[in-house]
Amino acid sequence: MKLTNVKSLAVFYDLLAAIISWGLACLIRFDFDLSSYGLIDMLKVMVWFVPLQVMLFWMLGIYRTIWKYAGAPDLLRIFLVISIPPPLIILSSELLQFNLNITSSILLNSCLIMFILMGGGRFIYKFWVEYSISRVNRDNLEPVFILGSGVAAMTLSKELTHSLYWKLSGFFDDDLTKHGRTINGVKVIGSLDSLPYWSERMGVRQAIIAMPSSSLEVKNILIQMCKNNGIEVFSMPSLDKLLRGGEALSNLNHIDLDDLLGRLPVKLDFDPLSRFLKNKTVLITGAGGSIGSELCRQVALFEPLTLIMIELNEFALYKLEQELVGLYPNVSCKFLLGDVRDFSRMDEIFITYNPDVVFHAAAYKHVPLLEIENSWQAIQNNVLGTWTVASLAQRNKVSKFVLISTDKAVNPTNVMGATKRLAEKVCQGLQKSIGLDFVVVRFGNVLGSTGSVIPKFREQIAKGGPITVTHPEITRYFMSIPEATQLVLQAGMIGKKAEIFVLDMGESVKIVDLAKNLIRLSGLNENEIRIIFTGLRPGEKLYEELLADNEVTLPTVHPKLRIAKAQTVDDLWLKSLMIWINDSKINNEKNIKLNLVKWVPEYMPYYK
Repeated sequence: MKLTNVKSLAVFYDLLAAIISWGLACLIRFDFDLSSYGLIDMLKVMVWFVPLQVMLFWMLGIYRTIWKYAGAPDLLRIFLVISIPPPLIILSSELLQFNLNITSSILLNSCLIMFILMGGGRFIYKFWVEYSISRVNRDNLEPVFILGSGVAAMTLSKELTHSLYWKLSGFFDDDLTKHGRTINGVKVIGSLDSLPYWSERMGVRQAIIAMPSSSLEVKNILIQMCKNNGIEVFSMPSLDKLLRGGEALSNLNHIDLDDLLGRLPVKLDFDPLSRFLKNKTVLITGAGGSIGSELCRQVALFEPLTLIMIELNEFALYKLEQELVGLYPNVSCKFLLGDVRDFSRMDEIFITYNPDVVFHAAAYKHVPLLEIENSWQAIQNNVLGTWTVASLAQRNKVSKFVLISTDKAVNPTNVMGATKRLAEKVCQGLQKSIGLDFVVVRFGNVLGSTGSVIPKFREQIAKGGPITVTHPEITRYFMSIPEATQLVLQAGMIGKKAEIFVLDMGESVKIVDLAKNLIRLSGLNENEIRIIFTGLRPGEKLYEELLADNEVTLPTVHPKLRIAKAQTVDDLWLKSLMIWINDSKINNEKNIKLNLVKWVPEYMPYYK
């Protein structure tokens, strides 16, 4: 039955219940002898009582309740709404001097009967709906365990009773006092570590972690236990998302690799960040990329006066426009096509919009692609592009310029890393003692970004394998895209005077372990999806570093941010660099890399 039809039926039912309750209360009061009271008097009061009652029901939200989910709070709301009209009727009759023959027992009985009719009718409907669902043949549904037995687990178990896919088979919890007891008619079977035994015995191969407030360490232990025993594991949304209304309890997710990193969520300093970004004009280059687009989303939350998004890729900018315009109607968004190397186009944008803060995320980042026959384009985009945007920011009195850098800029072995280190040096060379503050933020790989290993592995699994990994010992630092961008904002807010911030990337992760985990998450095993090793690619290192050999770090006010004390450059060095970059005669790959060593002495080039 449609929701509108149910609501209309409820209004009609309540109208009928109000008439019956008043009439029956009068009959009870006078022992079903209307000669003592009179039909006219009863109708006279009913003309006031019934419309007032139903109008109050509507105004106070009785008809907003979805009654198949109703509970004790909804009964209490009915009771409170029913108790309002009687005193209003008495007050109205006194003020308007109506001679209504009303006794306290009639009012009390009418309220009691009304409560029974309204509450009883709705709960009969609720039980009828649940009975209809329960008649579905649940033997064919997928059995599932719930890990946890708290409030979230109890609420989830209620939702599962309406599921046409899941069949709840039991709870697991380490609280011994709950073992053997039931929640919504389903037994708490045992402790969490007994899950593998009962999974095998009962033939249940799926489990839901319903412990939203538990630590990541506890969840990761459960995830690993499930995977080791061939149990497909799902998670509920975090407690934070539930409280903010961003997720529904029924929104179960396959455990993603973000969870396996075991990283605690970033705690943002919202008030200082709001002062940093609110009512400011913020410009973001590379806005269509993985980091750039997430920066746009994060910045928009702080309600800047204008958000300027620059992107060279037309389709990426179009997708971003379609997403943001509807989500942030109060933010003035400008979606601008442009190349960061194009000085005249960038100059036009800076003069037109006069930004207060600039986040420079535009860059070429694909290591093997830039290593062979694209080195000069990498220099033009990553170094000249940075100089173009940064120098215009300085000329137009921008207060803060934030460069998105990479751990590959540390002791680089590839063109991409060397050009990003040069971009860092450009910001150092432009830094003056007063005015614009340049800030550099250096971090590792982000999970799920364009061109990263995770989308590639997923595509290979979808094709039946094999998964290709360059080396069995290759490791990388990883963090999620939202975590990286939140820390970029934090560093941008507190940074000053060409400081280089290094993000806490946690422990490095073996790429082959990520591949194995993703195979298991897909419900497969390594016999079905093979992993083959292809050898290191041009310019690729076995491991990445967050600091160069001659760098040390200093702590900051944020526990996940440290400042690297790197070598600086002066204005004369920067002018010499720009003369070299603007030399159109340089086109030989080997010569380009030999020259890069002069500008980045720690660079160890790969020659084909």
